[in-house]
Amino acid sequence: MPSVMTKSLWDSRRSLAGFALGTALVGAMYAGFYPQVADGAMGEALEGFSPAMREALNMEDLSSAAGYLGSSVFGIIVPLIAVIYGIATGTRAIAGDEEAGYLDLLLAHPVARTRLLLHRFLALTIGAFALAGLVWLAMLAIRSGAQLDTVSVTQFTAQCLALALLATFFGTAAITIGAVTGSKAAALAGTAVLGVLTYAANTFATQIGADAARYVSPFHYYIGHEPLRNSFQWADLAILTAAIALLVSIATTSFNRRDLSS
Repeated sequence: MPSVMTKSLWDSRRSLAGFALGTALVGAMYAGFYPQVADGAMGEALEGFSPAMREALNMEDLSSAAGYLGSSVFGIIVPLIAVIYGIATGTRAIAGDEEAGYLDLLLAHPVARTRLLLHRFLALTIGAFALAGLVWLAMLAIRSGAQLDTVSVTQFTAQCLALALLATFFGTAAITIGAVTGSKAAALAGTAVLGVLTYAANTFATQIGADAARYVSPFHYYIGHEPLRNSFQWADLAILTAAIALLVSIATTSFNRRDLSS
């Protein structure tokens, strides 16, 4: 039978294309507003935010390209859509097929559970990197026209690589919850709650005096050390990769042990 990974990518081609194009276009649109922001057009709007809120949302330096992109485009908009893609794809990977009755049919063929899960994970990863790659191309396409030249190609590459790993992390978390429970609702709800809590931990930990909380958040390793200013943060990328590998290990072990007939 054909590769499960290839089949998974083919079956999800429309949703992947929609997410990737949508993320790239929305990111490029908001990035294109930078010249107006740099000219002070956002000054009055920011007056309503307290200093603590500006710090939490990383809105203290909107005059620089890296500061603006890090607070809005890559701080909120693009990662939100990328995480939604990861969660939606990861939820369907195991739990979605199991609830639909397709998983039993698939496993009736000579396909080991480990192979199935790993191929679904690889399809998720390829999709996440494709999405991040399209965002990277969109940023480079508008870089000169939107006055974003102070952010180098390497710095955009570093941030988009972190974006791909962030989407993969949440997608893998959804796969893991689905592999453990067999419930699509549990995978979707559990990963959504994880996303909200970890985003809040990274954003508001300092304001509530719980600095250590941000170190358990994948968002901290995604953007905490500002790849748009400081280029590749190899330690952060390694931590995200290790967390993904741990989740894959848990998912594989649980999926192989669970009685799918119950």
